[in-house]
Amino acid sequence: MAALPRLVCASSVVLVVWAGFCSAVCVEVPSETEAVQGTHMKLLCISCMKREEVTASTVVEWFYRPDGGKDEPIYEYRKTNHEFPSRFSGRLQWNGSKDMQDVSITVLNVTLNDSGIYTCNITREFEFEIHRPLFTSSRLIHLTVVEEAGEDFTSVISEIMMYILLVFLTLWLLIEMVYCYRKVSKAEEAAQENATDYLAIPSENKENCAVPVEE
Repeated sequence: MAALPRLVCASSVVLVVWAGFCSAVCVEVPSETEAVQGTHMKLLCISCMKREEVTASTVVEWFYRPDGGKDEPIYEYRKTNHEFPSRFSGRLQWNGSKDMQDVSITVLNVTLNDSGIYTCNITREFEFEIHRPLFTSSRLIHLTVVEEAGEDFTSVISEIMMYILLVFLTLWLLIEMVYCYRKVSKAEEAAQENATDYLAIPSENKENCAVPVEE
């Protein structure tokens, strides 16, 4: 029974340490590539900088290319946000971070016609004392929009494993309860037998049971 609280405490400590580690480190996580019609889709674009490189001027350009078409500009960040006239007019939202390491945008009310290739171009001009180097990077997101959300195989496996774990923990707790109940019952039976045996002894023999005190 005492192992479960220790397991919970250990898991909490691991989660806290992992959360602190993740919050302090920039990780270039790839964007999701499937969206459901009528929902909001965040196009994730992260370009990490080292701590000493944070002082920089950043320009972000977003392009969209339909199947068999050409790239067309849809959004730009150059000190201020600018949305280009396109099929996404009024449906784009800036989700970039203050340090400009996350330069993501969100497409509101996704439609089936929004499927295609999205390109995120990042240009940085670092502000060093001697020189101002220029670096560029690019991210491609192949987005597919579906009418209904399909069942994720990974989530199904996770749910099955969760139910198996719950059943295992329930059985383990039941076994522990039965074990403790039997142990307590045996202790009570032994105490009752000792009391019965003591009561069965004649009163004159009970006095002889006392330990003689040496003078």
